[in-house]
Amino acid sequence: MLSVTEHKEIEFSANLISKFEEIVTRYPEGKQKSGLLPILHLVQAEYGWISPEAMDKIAAFLQIQAIEVYEVATFYTMFFLRPQGKFVLEVCRTGPCCLVGAEKIMHHIEKTLGVKEGEVTADGNFSWRGVECLAACGMAPVLQIGPDYTFYENLTEESVDKLIENLKNKI
Repeated sequence: MLSVTEHKEIEFSANLISKFEEIVTRYPEGKQKSGLLPILHLVQAEYGWISPEAMDKIAAFLQIQAIEVYEVATFYTMFFLRPQGKFVLEVCRTGPCCLVGAEKIMHHIEKTLGVKEGEVTADGNFSWRGVECLAACGMAPVLQIGPDYTFYENLTEESVDKLIENLKNKI
């Protein structure tokens, strides 16, 4: 992952630009903006987040206004607008999950990782955040772990500890 200062002088690789070009060919002439979502996904996969500088370059590539890219990137919660850890733990924080312990799980993750919501651990490996409904109320509390978005249900502090330990072993 790149730090904020390293990301300022972003230059997309020829390979990434080639992927952008392929995406744009899927849409009719003059409708290149339709490729925005898949291009945002590619940039996030490459850099771990989408900086304002990256959004500006995407806008230039698509020949649209930068605000059009900003509107989309800020609307969807799956796009990260600041650096994240290698693994992002996303805990459902809606009513049903909170009724069965999601808030307790979030406090436990904060304590275990030693970072507050939205922060990144010093080693750059972990961040966490509360998210809206993950559509598994019957198996609450639940979380998903990006970038692969593996899904875990019926969480306990012990099961979260095992998940974190398994992730540390992958590093």
